[in-house]
Amino acid sequence: MLDFYRHDNANPGSSLHVLARRAYDRYEGARRTIATFINAAQSEEVTWVRGSTEGINLVAGAWARPLLRKGDELLLTVAEHASNLLPWRLVAEQTGAIVRYVDVDNEGRVILEDLDRKLSDRTRLVSFSHVSNVTGYINPAAQICSRARRAGARVLIDAAQSAPHIRLDVQDLGCDFLVFSSHKMLGPMGIGVLWARRELLEEMPPYQAGSNMAHEIDFVSQEFEHAALKFGAGTPNVAGAVGLAAAVHYLMHEDRSAIERHEAQLTQYALERLAEVPGLRLLGPKEPAQRVPVFSFVSATHSPEEILRHLDAEGIAIRAGDLAALPLLKRFGVRAAARASCYLYTQTDDIDRLFMALRELTRMRGKDSR
Repeated sequence: MLDFYRHDNANPGSSLHVLARRAYDRYEGARRTIATFINAAQSEEVTWVRGSTEGINLVAGAWARPLLRKGDELLLTVAEHASNLLPWRLVAEQTGAIVRYVDVDNEGRVILEDLDRKLSDRTRLVSFSHVSNVTGYINPAAQICSRARRAGARVLIDAAQSAPHIRLDVQDLGCDFLVFSSHKMLGPMGIGVLWARRELLEEMPPYQAGSNMAHEIDFVSQEFEHAALKFGAGTPNVAGAVGLAAAVHYLMHEDRSAIERHEAQLTQYALERLAEVPGLRLLGPKEPAQRVPVFSFVSATHSPEEILRHLDAEGIAIRAGDLAALPLLKRFGVRAAARASCYLYTQTDDIDRLFMALRELTRMRGKDSR
């Protein structure tokens, strides 16, 4: 990103001055990198957005709102992040559609039999998270897509939590839309990706209007750009796209199998250590093969906010609160939880520090009670 700003910073254009041409090459090169990363059929299926949230809102506004009629159904799961819940609730209110929810079991796994029961000829879209931001559980995405498509529904995958950890192949998954964010996978904030099948992008009206997404503009007509380029109104975040592409390039050229083995070992190790903390309840599956190294938990002795403050004082950064997934937390019988997230740079000694800090907090309450 620094190199771009130092040497190539300009509003991109393929036929303008030399800086503009260099910016254009880097911007569109980044788009091609993302297409390769997710195995898109063509780079014109990759739309730049600010993150997963904007990507989902784009689909809700440009694809769902013109299509939906009263009584149509949108099918989500109980485990969705607010960013994959509220856009559909709003578009349902605007169109008269109905939002339905597939239940999860006591460990947060989507119940496929409930999915089958709730799919109908009124289901227009199934939208679900590939990996839960609360439990780290990996949904059987290809199975869900296959069942939804057999029922005639389109499918959106929220890959915000899976893109950092799992190899994505949109053609193999069988989805129609997929979103993910840069900041969860070594890239900058404020940039993300919406992938959609080209035929759907061509059918969708523009989400925003302005320069760069239309040509031949006069007082009565305009010619819109094609596919993903139709959704690129205004001056783009070229540096963000370049930064995300750099992160993706790093992930693609490292030994992905080694990274996956490392994360599997972290998951196993963290599950074992956290199970040793007195009074700690881990949310989600206990089997390491079913999850990525994201761990949400509650304590019998301390609130999530107390845990956060104690760990912060020890130099350990976690998240606490409703985790933007209150319906799932309520399904687990709580309203707030603490969450520790690991990634490829995490080591077992980091988990040891987390374990020791949590154990010390428990001992402090024991001393207070005496």
